Amino acid sequence: MNKQDQPLIFELSREDRIGYSLPEMDIPEVELSDLIPNEYLREEEPELPEVSELDIMRHYTALSKRNHGVDSGFYPLGSCTMKYNPKVNENVARLNGFAHIHPLQHTDGVQGSLELMYDLQEHLREITGMDEVTLQPAAGAHGEWTGLMMIRAYHEKNGDTKRTKVIVPDSAHGTNPASATVAGFETITVKSDENGLVDLEDLKRVVGEDTAALMLTNPNTLGLFEENILEMAEIIHSAGGKLYYDGANLNAVLSKARPGDMGFDVVHLNLHKTFTGPHGGGGPGSGPVGVTEDLIPFLPKPLLVKNGDKFEWDYNRPESIGRVKPYYGNFGINVRAYTYIRTMGPDGLKAVTENAVLNANYMMRRLAPYFELPYDRHCKHEFVISGKRQKKLGVRTLDIAKRLLDFGYHPPTIYFPLNVEEGMMIEPTETESKETLDSFIDAMIQIAGEVENSPEIVQEAPHTTVLKRLDETTAARKPILRYKKEAVATH
Repeated sequence: MNKQDQPLIFELSREDRIGYSLPEMDIPEVELSDLIPNEYLREEEPELPEVSELDIMRHYTALSKRNHGVDSGFYPLGSCTMKYNPKVNENVARLNGFAHIHPLQHTDGVQGSLELMYDLQEHLREITGMDEVTLQPAAGAHGEWTGLMMIRAYHEKNGDTKRTKVIVPDSAHGTNPASATVAGFETITVKSDENGLVDLEDLKRVVGEDTAALMLTNPNTLGLFEENILEMAEIIHSAGGKLYYDGANLNAVLSKARPGDMGFDVVHLNLHKTFTGPHGGGGPGSGPVGVTEDLIPFLPKPLLVKNGDKFEWDYNRPESIGRVKPYYGNFGINVRAYTYIRTMGPDGLKAVTENAVLNANYMMRRLAPYFELPYDRHCKHEFVISGKRQKKLGVRTLDIAKRLLDFGYHPPTIYFPLNVEEGMMIEPTETESKETLDSFIDAMIQIAGEVENSPEIVQEAPHTTVLKRLDETTAARKPILRYKKEAVATH
């Protein structure tokens, strides 16, 4: 077998091999059918792999070395804020008092953990300029939906059932229109102007008596600050709508500007982005939502409140949209975010934004001579360049992304936002050194040169990865998600 090949764990399986040692049973065996009704039992025993402890350790260690993560390499995924996660966060989250509690414990026995959650809410209120915060939503998109459901409940209470439309910019995150649709709204697109910002005239054209909300992130997905935000808030509020802040790009404004001061009524935060919770794998995440005073009655219940010196859950909330997640949110991620905020302090959070913006502008200016720069102006935490120039030579942005794998980098977000042809959205975050930025920039410059002189090198990339170029279309449309046992020779 080639050293690069890695069999499935089922292919390593050999009958009667075991990787564990358990003491002999000291209680009588019980038939499963005595505990679980027969209709819920499998007809056959599940086919689980039978491997030794050594085999399983080598197998998963080898697989882990193939993964790319923040701890192993640069991850410039735009609008995802893939910053380094300080290990002190992990240490605190693993303290017995946090790691070994249970959500069904009586509040008297978990006052310390509830105090942490309450204090985190208070910090997030201050950071965002909101009046109240819930930690219940489990991720950013979940927070979006939660916020929109509160906006919907607010309008329904006021008898504004005709407010059925949510406005989203043409550069919006894909989750925005999706969340609005799931919340029962129709989405209306507002165009960007020649500066990459929301076109105010087009906004005035699409807003009306049926407008429930405008969903916006500031800075936007082009990394540009919506400098007309106060006028936009006035347009929406004058029409009776609400302004929703997508917190994906909050890393660009920490301790510099607050959504509440910009006129936003609802904010969701991504604790797994801005506040260094771990990313990826479909979770874990945390998407707290903050609201202004008139939306507080609709927050998910229960709401964590302070009663004298005691912290408790308030279930008596008749106008609440209800519970949006079992129990009270992803507690472990909240502990990590709290640790980060307390470690950094106000001055540290301000430095986060300053360094994130500095890094992004440095990279943008160094790359500008080699790629199209659709909006030639200072950016915030991220920026978008275009591969239009390379496309004319037969090389697509997708090819450039794959070539980056040969240099050991995760590619940036590509073909997004949709209003930039052959776009590459790059976010370096504040945690990367100048040396790392320069190395990535040098790789991009080399690739740009290869496109001009030897385009086939880029078109056929990657060359150094375990798996070479994949067929994304087939992988997306005909994924093989289940192992089918084949005959495996035993020896």
